[in-house]
Amino acid sequence: MKVIGNVLDITPQRDSRHQGVEVHLDTVEYLTSKKDGRYYQDFEYEVELETPLVLTGDCLARTDARKPKDGEYEFKVFDKVGEEYVLNPDKKLYLTLEYDFDDDVTILSSAYYSVTLSNEEFTKFKTEQEKEKSRKNWKGRKKS
Repeated sequence: MKVIGNVLDITPQRDSRHQGVEVHLDTVEYLTSKKDGRYYQDFEYEVELETPLVLTGDCLARTDARKPKDGEYEFKVFDKVGEEYVLNPDKKLYLTLEYDFDDDVTILSSAYYSVTLSNEEFTKFKTEQEKEKSRKNWKGRKKS
């Protein structure tokens, strides 16, 4: 995970001027909730990415204009459909930034990106991911 550019420039309004800001993510967490009797139970599936997912600043907007006390920032994520930007309420990005006073630099200490899926999509996605993972880990046996 890494950030290129000043992620703190991103405002609560999505703006194309922030295209130069990039957030590179190594993991994505997929979420769903299923009804278990009378209550909903949350399920998650975390995927480690071989190549980082890159979110650009023009697809992000902060959820709150106030500066957080603990350096945690929450972002709304937009999908680019053609030339239009459409808010995707099922995607969330959380970044934790720390300021190093000695080096006068802001450091990304953690990043969390989640995508909420329906039960059917979640089950299908998880099954496909598990099959792909087993194909990669499978080693053919040589006959002697």
